[in-house]
Amino acid sequence: MLRTIDVRGRELTTAQWIAAVPRAQAARAEALQAAFEIVDDVRLRGETALREQAARFDRVEDHAIRVPAAHLDDALERLDPGVRRAIEEMIRRVRLASAAQVPAAAMTEIVPGGRVEQRWQPVRRAGVYVPGGKAVYPSSVVMNVVPAQVAGVGEVALASPPQADAGGRVHPDILAAARLLGVTEVYAMGGAGAVGAYAHGVDSIGLEPVDVVTGPGNNFVAAAKRAVGGLVGTDSEAGATEILIVADEHADAALVAVDLISQAEHDEQASAVLVTWSQELADRVRAEVVERVSRTRNAARATEALNGPQSAVVLVDDLAAATAFSNAYAPEHLELHLRDPRPEDFVNAGAVFVGAHSPVSLGDYLAGSNHVLPTGGQARYAAGLSAATFLRPQQVIVYDREALRAAHDDIVALAVAEALPAHGEAVTARFADLSAGE
Repeated sequence: MLRTIDVRGRELTTAQWIAAVPRAQAARAEALQAAFEIVDDVRLRGETALREQAARFDRVEDHAIRVPAAHLDDALERLDPGVRRAIEEMIRRVRLASAAQVPAAAMTEIVPGGRVEQRWQPVRRAGVYVPGGKAVYPSSVVMNVVPAQVAGVGEVALASPPQADAGGRVHPDILAAARLLGVTEVYAMGGAGAVGAYAHGVDSIGLEPVDVVTGPGNNFVAAAKRAVGGLVGTDSEAGATEILIVADEHADAALVAVDLISQAEHDEQASAVLVTWSQELADRVRAEVVERVSRTRNAARATEALNGPQSAVVLVDDLAAATAFSNAYAPEHLELHLRDPRPEDFVNAGAVFVGAHSPVSLGDYLAGSNHVLPTGGQARYAAGLSAATFLRPQQVIVYDREALRAAHDDIVALAVAEALPAHGEAVTARFADLSAGE
């Protein structure tokens, strides 16, 4: 369990560090091909394709794809009071953190009489996806919906898989969270098909296409976002979960182990990686993982993930090498169990959790941060879900006559240089005196 990757004593380039990263490449490639086919099937056959996919993947038939309002009301009424309090507190915290993500409009005077305004416009309509297969995530309802609402999105639709043991309904905890947030447009549809339905719309169930699709899921959901890219906006590909822990000899092996297991229980394709230069810590963590994983509720799932090619103990020479490896991996979740953590050096990560008392589980629920984060190395260039995901920066340009006149000669010179003379003529035409040769 937890294979060893030993890169000690090696001087690696960035490309070699990336090549050393443990990934389940075959699973991702398979998911990508299947997702493209599923999305295209929904585009061509709409509701019929969604129902066939529900029967195949969710073992559900003849269910209400568009969830009746009564289902949401009933779910909220039956929600455990303790769970309701926790969800409401999560909403409060995530709303606070999300509000800080909305940029303020800015006005810049370029020249007297010429200004450019930078403003942020919300998309009209968003489709959020909440997983509901191996586990149920009312927390993901909050993480998706709250940033959209804070950004000012006018219409938010929610989709989650129908549950066979609930008569084809969406899990009641997900419905209850949606109801608490005032979301009324909910669909019982899952996986790549749901992403395809959001992108293309399905008239027969009253689903109009959205402008942005967000939400976590398995590798098929992540791949489906790639399939609809260019048609609609998407957040980062938040696929099977990842945790990378960088730990020194002072780390608590038991805490490192339970944090690795906490993410491994998500999915058989989950990635759990420990990076350390302490052989002793590595041995103690591996022993703790073996001893503890068998006692967890999702032991079989976690064990398969920990035994998979995507999980490992990586032995490096020192902190500098650990930092280089982490930045090459660009994990979804990065935990630093270090006496001197220096989080500013770990520049590639979806979210960074510093110290023994900041586990990923805190971020999953109540840190106030968002848990929908990039996977598969995308944290090198992509951000986690935030209010900004639902906002489009727009520039508003306002020049008066004199400000444009002052720019006339330079515009004409550039237009001629680029062999686009009509560009210059469009400006010259506004000034009869200049066009007359003055």
